Amino acid sequence: MSLTLPQGPLSGQPAATNYRIDGPAHRLFFEPFPRRVRAAFAGETVLDTRRGSLLHETGLLPQLYVPEQDVRTELLTGTETRTRCPFKGDAAWWSVRAGGRTADDAVWAYRDPIDGAGWLRGHLAFYWSAMDAWLDEDEEVRGHLRDPYHRVDVRAASRRVRVTAHGAVIAETPRPMVLSETGLPNRLYIPPEDVRHEYLEASAKRTVCPYKGAASYRTIRVDGRRIEDAAWFYEDPLENAVKVRGYLCFLAEGVEVDVDDASETG
Repeated sequence: MSLTLPQGPLSGQPAATNYRIDGPAHRLFFEPFPRRVRAAFAGETVLDTRRGSLLHETGLLPQLYVPEQDVRTELLTGTETRTRCPFKGDAAWWSVRAGGRTADDAVWAYRDPIDGAGWLRGHLAFYWSAMDAWLDEDEEVRGHLRDPYHRVDVRAASRRVRVTAHGAVIAETPRPMVLSETGLPNRLYIPPEDVRHEYLEASAKRTVCPYKGAASYRTIRVDGRRIEDAAWFYEDPLENAVKVRGYLCFLAEGVEVDVDDASETG
């Protein structure tokens, strides 16, 4: 993610440098992935590879490509779908069938890629969400494979943070955690004991970040007025975000976050 979004060296608007990359505006970088990866569907292992590669592509998340020999092609059925990418060529598509289930158009490949992308030949790519489970070595991964150039850092801070909505103080703390994540603005996480939970309601929303874990959300309610999904937190964060376990981060339209007297509005 840091290579292709938002100001990485392979993005559409790279950060300031003292050099120039000669080449097309839309860039491809095909890099071996260093660990074993498996994907399962309907109780069957569909791919098992130690030779996968990540395709870093301008403006997109990295995509895993797997040698055809590492895929159980007997579980694949070709479809009539054809797509064209101006940077890679014409793609053929397959559905995955196993255990009485079908994942339609879940797999694609560039059988005859255009010049400059020939290394894609002989590789297949899978829609992540079409498979039931993915394993990076022996650990299940949710969301997508972690980009080796993406990182999360959490630091204790002494900034004074005040969160308000509809005139009510929702949270106030002199001891937030600052979470820095590649390509994203810093996020301030507030200790749960410094939050006025009487203004919060449980939300059904859930999201998954491959770098931080599964997030739960809270809705703000003040005098009958609601701001949906205005805060999130990680009950069981992944290793790089352990310091914000249970801490809340606020970001939504109608929520104002004042940091050391500087206002940030969602």
